Amino acid sequence: MNHDQYDDGYLADILKTVKTVAVVGASINPSRPSHGVSAFLLAKGYHVIPVNPGQAGKVILGQTVIGHLADIAEPIDMVDVFRASAHVGALVDEVLALEKLPKVLWMQLGVRDDAAAAKAEAAGIRVVMNRCPAMEYPRLRSHL
Repeated sequence: MNHDQYDDGYLADILKTVKTVAVVGASINPSRPSHGVSAFLLAKGYHVIPVNPGQAGKVILGQTVIGHLADIAEPIDMVDVFRASAHVGALVDEVLALEKLPKVLWMQLGVRDDAAAAKAEAAGIRVVMNRCPAMEYPRLRSHL
């Protein structure tokens, strides 16, 4: 798949069908982008699970922070990545080790790893890179 641009229908379908979003790299700091995007997703009705090993057990926006994806006790529809691109390969390995694979791996603005994306796609996971769902959702509102 060409990850330089996405069809609006592809992004809209993802945003319409996912319900549970694991936000990897979630921050308790309200000024961090991961905090704002989590708040946006919660406001739009998504079930958000913050994931951050350094913050495990704390609460972000009323949601208990989980240390690792493998510690989440329910199926995840989408993994939203707020980690540097250099960490995405290891994160994809963590995703692929899950008992039930998520439908989507979404990498935030500035996050891109083509090899990790290809590995995820080979396992049947849809991938979005260098985009923000909190920016795409309002843009695609008429499609949702």
